Amino acid sequence: MSHPPVAIVTGASRGIGLAVAGELARRGHRLALVARQPQALEKAAWGLASEAPEVRTFVCDVGDPAGVGQVFPQVLAWAGRVDVLVNNAGVGIFASVHKMAVADWDLQLNTNLRGVFLCSRAVAPRMIEQRSGHIINISSLAGKNAFAGGAAYCASKWGLQGLSYCMAEDLRAHNIRVSVICPGTVETEFSPHTGKDPQKMLKPGDVARVVGWLLEQAPQSFVSEVSLRPTQKP
Repeated sequence: MSHPPVAIVTGASRGIGLAVAGELARRGHRLALVARQPQALEKAAWGLASEAPEVRTFVCDVGDPAGVGQVFPQVLAWAGRVDVLVNNAGVGIFASVHKMAVADWDLQLNTNLRGVFLCSRAVAPRMIEQRSGHIINISSLAGKNAFAGGAAYCASKWGLQGLSYCMAEDLRAHNIRVSVICPGTVETEFSPHTGKDPQKMLKPGDVARVVGWLLEQAPQSFVSEVSLRPTQKP
């Protein structure tokens, strides 16, 4: 008897992460929702319970090696396997490089880049053992384009591009796919988007649909990168 596939989504309590979790729920995945805020996680799980075969929540700061080292074994013990990992957790604090606090720099690099490394490293051995799996990293067009005030955020996303491509080379021999999605401006609570028209922005569901499409690729192929832009500039 086959069991439903298992997906882990980080930053799953709101925004893009919550939309991705909903997409995977509708595709029949058992869900492990990972985020830092327990109340927001439980609210998200409650909303997804009617769509997913099973939903579990795990409180974790993905940038903390000790936290990931404690929580991800719990996820694997519950799930038994991992078919999909969506590294979505992210932080953005925007300031000129000469005005940015070291703590704000560290928070962004630790969450946006080190967190992807830690979570991927935690599941890769199980995927290698299975000879299957798909890791999808949510990056940004900021990983390609510089802008004033974006030093730490852009650095983390540029780094994520390189990490994603290297992970793909490390893992493809084990039948594991690694993809990266680079959205433009998305209407979420992530940042205020001052002066931009929300009606022209991408929606979290737009990113979630790309995640679903990536999972539909034929066994002999995988999509390395998707750049996703709004039709009209906000």
